[in-house]
Amino acid sequence: MGRTAGHVLAGLALALALPLGTSAGLAKAKDEKTAPASAWNENPYPSTYRAYPGEPVAIVGATVFDGAGGRIDNGTVLVADGKVQAIGDAALAVPATYRRIDGTGKFVTPGVIDIHSHLGVYPSPGVDAHQDGNEMTSPTTPQVWAEHSVWPQDPGFSRALANGGVTTLQILPGSANLIGGRSVVLKNVPSRTVQGMKFPDAPYGMKMACGENPKRVYGAKGQMPSTRMGNFAVDRQTWIKAAEYKRKRDAGKLEERDLGMETLADVLAGKILVQNHCYRADEMAFVIDMAREFGYKVSAFHHAVEAYKIGDLLKQNDICAAVWADWWGFKMEAFDGIPENAALLQDAGVCVIIHSDDDYGIQRLNQEAAKAQGDGRRIGIAIPDEQVVRWFTLNPAKALGIDAKTGSLAAGKMGDVVLWNGNPLSVYARPEKVWVDGALLYDALDPKRRPVSDFELGLPGEGDVK
Repeated sequence: MGRTAGHVLAGLALALALPLGTSAGLAKAKDEKTAPASAWNENPYPSTYRAYPGEPVAIVGATVFDGAGGRIDNGTVLVADGKVQAIGDAALAVPATYRRIDGTGKFVTPGVIDIHSHLGVYPSPGVDAHQDGNEMTSPTTPQVWAEHSVWPQDPGFSRALANGGVTTLQILPGSANLIGGRSVVLKNVPSRTVQGMKFPDAPYGMKMACGENPKRVYGAKGQMPSTRMGNFAVDRQTWIKAAEYKRKRDAGKLEERDLGMETLADVLAGKILVQNHCYRADEMAFVIDMAREFGYKVSAFHHAVEAYKIGDLLKQNDICAAVWADWWGFKMEAFDGIPENAALLQDAGVCVIIHSDDDYGIQRLNQEAAKAQGDGRRIGIAIPDEQVVRWFTLNPAKALGIDAKTGSLAAGKMGDVVLWNGNPLSVYARPEKVWVDGALLYDALDPKRRPVSDFELGLPGEGDVK
């Protein structure tokens, strides 16, 4: 599947229009050298994403979970011009120009969103040459950007689309460092470049990590941090420098550009959202205090296996908890996880997210959510299906700062839609069709609608979707 010739020609025309070696170009370079720091380009790798062509469609007769907690039986979903136009019951009028798709016995949800993925930076198949997720040369590396490691040909992208209905995902640096660098939010579409996948205008994230990973990696090197108190000392010292950098930047008095401090200053300015790997409740509470000390906000704690112990703190500070259904015990800080975590958090009014951190798990987020729902039911917390769907649609969109554009089926939002062949919380359910911005990019009933990475052409592969 390729982009339209128009997209390619537009890109070539843009390249030819760039000034190369002209006197105007030299003058511009001189001006940039002497320009104040505030004039530096804040978006040097802009999104070039353009939606694939689509057609107006009407999915009729399906059960609709709108992602915001609503359910419509025998519902209708209208998508055109890349957007959701309307949803309603069987009485919703379908324009004659729309292609009708019979959804009887099937289910419709928004596109699935994974807030925690390493696809592209740890591609599948995994070989050493492709391991680009952890810059393990310093405990803080805010200067690195995950998008510079993402390999768009990772076959995991198309498998997440076909097997999991994933239309949006956040790619994060790994957790070896206390501050791992910038994350990037991608639309799950085939593209020659990462810029062609970048979710338009999505805020950047910044990966931070608590606990065992940073102290293990750097303690083994005989350097700080080697303890949890060391973790916080390095974090706090770094935030002190960032606050000073921001103070100078705001005053127009920066003398030297620092890529890492730029990222941290933008966190303090609220432009970049903190995505914090943290398992233990006591550490999450300390991080909340540290964020208050320096004036930033944590958007979500990831891998939060002990979040159930501090649901009140998370709700009070409007912090989402991104959790697994039942992964636990693989290291000491994951020892006190319980499968009822998500349900207890939901019951406490916390923004719950089911995340993957795994190239296979990303294909089964709906089933992971169903497992967590079942564990809640067994202790008397009954959560309706339509609320559980929110755990892998609107809630991750909220934590990524893109909930005004996607994550639920509402008029004017992106046409990111999945038609499931059964209830998505059933182990037997599979995506039948997946639209991204109104373009049908996967159809289980049409072999021509199964995107295949260039890397896989001519090669058999585990989980192959060809």
